[in-house]
Amino acid sequence: MVDYEVTVYTANRTAATTFNNVFIKLVGTSGESERKWLFNLKGASVASFTVSCPMSLGKLVLVELDKKPLLLFPEDSWFPAKVEVKSPDGDIYNFPVYRWISDSKVHRFREGTGPSNSRKFCSKYSREQELKQRQKDYCWDVYVEGIPHCIKTDGPSSLPPEVRFSFTKQTEFLFTASTGLAELKLKGLVDNKTNWTNIDDIDRVFCCNIFLCDYKRMDGVKANTINDEKQYLMAPLVLLHKTPDDKLMPIAIQLKQKPAEDNPIFLPSDSEYDWLMAKIFVRSADFSEHQLNVHLLRTHLLAEVFAVSLLRNVPMVHPLHKLLIPHTRYTLQINFLARNRLISEEGFSASGGEGMITILRRSLSSVTYSSLCVPEDIAERGVKDVPNFYYRDDALRLWDTINRFVRGILTYYYKTDAEVQQDSELQKWILDIFEHGFLSQPCPGIPQKLTTVDELIKFVTMVIFTGSAQHAAVNSGQFDFGSWMPNTPISLQLPPPTKKGEATEETMLKTLPDVNTTVQGMATLWLLSQQSSDFAPLGQYSEDHFSEETPRQMMANFKKELAALSAAIKERNKTLEVPYTYLDPEEVENSVAI
Repeated sequence: MVDYEVTVYTANRTAATTFNNVFIKLVGTSGESERKWLFNLKGASVASFTVSCPMSLGKLVLVELDKKPLLLFPEDSWFPAKVEVKSPDGDIYNFPVYRWISDSKVHRFREGTGPSNSRKFCSKYSREQELKQRQKDYCWDVYVEGIPHCIKTDGPSSLPPEVRFSFTKQTEFLFTASTGLAELKLKGLVDNKTNWTNIDDIDRVFCCNIFLCDYKRMDGVKANTINDEKQYLMAPLVLLHKTPDDKLMPIAIQLKQKPAEDNPIFLPSDSEYDWLMAKIFVRSADFSEHQLNVHLLRTHLLAEVFAVSLLRNVPMVHPLHKLLIPHTRYTLQINFLARNRLISEEGFSASGGEGMITILRRSLSSVTYSSLCVPEDIAERGVKDVPNFYYRDDALRLWDTINRFVRGILTYYYKTDAEVQQDSELQKWILDIFEHGFLSQPCPGIPQKLTTVDELIKFVTMVIFTGSAQHAAVNSGQFDFGSWMPNTPISLQLPPPTKKGEATEETMLKTLPDVNTTVQGMATLWLLSQQSSDFAPLGQYSEDHFSEETPRQMMANFKKELAALSAAIKERNKTLEVPYTYLDPEEVENSVAI
């Protein structure tokens, strides 16, 4: 007889404990063991067992786990983290699990060591069965024609358990959302549909630069109707000037795309309220551009596409799955909630309803690969030398740090371009993204296949950066800059001025969104800016998906590099009147999770 020492790790999660009977079978190249009963599988615990076999099983390939309820007891759920097996020869095998087991089926988990073509080390049948089940669990759906596809689900409870919110995340999310609205409701604001009576009623002031932008995507968009009142959304053009003291200042604003007598060019030298009104219409257009194109489309929706394609096409044993799975945490559920609560047909902003779909379609058609890759995007927009542009400075350093990490991991597994070209799972992943994310449109530069190791490294860097750093940059500061409502009016109730000299404070207050709409918007921005207690910072990987020492060391080095960058950003921020913290790695979450 030969003995295999089996160690089972149960995750530190709420309700991860099982009281059911659990059995394990070891499968190797020379045979398989009998089913062994496992017990005492409590959350955040480690349990050890001995599996005895008549002879050596050879090289271990996979383990089988199944769970049976006790007589007269209900079936429960168990969340194993991983299984480690020490062979009679002293070899250590690692089998990552990290998923809920809620039924009585046999679940197979392959050994975690091996290159991308690890079919030679494990059962091809097992790999195919995993993907077959995944493609049933993760189906594509069309939310609306013309925008990226999404996960098909009836609600959070119908999502596979491993991609749902944790108990902590779920309770905090609901509590945070309800608390914000409850406080405003107690103050009598949520149901108040009157206009603001005085500018002093808006008591929080945040300053914000206005960046050079042509808001042409808003041109002709049908604005929303809120509280039975027609809203207004313009497509302005703004000209800015870099002052001698290194500030970007607006020097001219045209509120519609085409010059006309009723479309004057507003200047800082105009009356106070003429100039204020022009800036308010620009900021309202900027809110729609930011929320729908920059935030929703280019982070949330694309991150969901990357995640669904990964889960459908790439098995757990694949190095790409191990590398990217931490960067999909909570994305599917948060996007479902966003589609049903924030960007539904009713909406609460000027670009809600039909206008939202128009803007999203136009935005998708303008996406280029280079615009998703920070170094190229910065260069193409001509802002390499703009002073005091801390997003650019921190984003470029983060991109480089992520890129070095990705290069190290992927070149460990892919030694030649041919290995990339011949990896069918990798190619299915990128093709699914092209078809369901970019709708097979000829978006400049978006790849349909990957032919070199360098192409793979760049694309994976973009995927990680999009779901972590870019989302943090465009989401985390929304309440900071949007809680002073005139700086980010989510909707406007009067049409833009067509002549100079007619705007007054009364006109401005009637133009701004009503109290109800304002507080709905503020509550949403506040919710989106909150950090959960189970927040996972960039580079903090709580699950051991990689088994080899080399990628594990690379992950440790990545963590050290991010810590050094965080320290450098904190030191820089000491010299700033308004610190820029949104791309401090300690403040960047691993995934789109809020």
